[in-house]
Amino acid sequence: MKVYEFTLQNTHGLHARPAGLFVQECGKFQSSVALFKGDTKVNGKSMLGLMKIAASKGDQLKLEVEGADEEAALAALKALIDNNFGE
Repeated sequence: MKVYEFTLQNTHGLHARPAGLFVQECGKFQSSVALFKGDTKVNGKSMLGLMKIAASKGDQLKLEVEGADEEAALAALKALIDNNFGE
């Protein structure tokens, strides 16, 4: 399992567009993806799950990726996050 903890930096938080990009990127990999906000865990491949946590700018989040292609998946998701979802 690979873990990445980060502070959400994009201005409008994890709204529909960046959440959609995140789900789309997750879908490219076989590994399971979980996103945590505090004690709340959601499936990173679920748009509804991402909307449920209502992550805002400055929120501390944790990403867990597990599976055969976890390293590639984490690298791709980390790049998306670190680029503020292109915003």
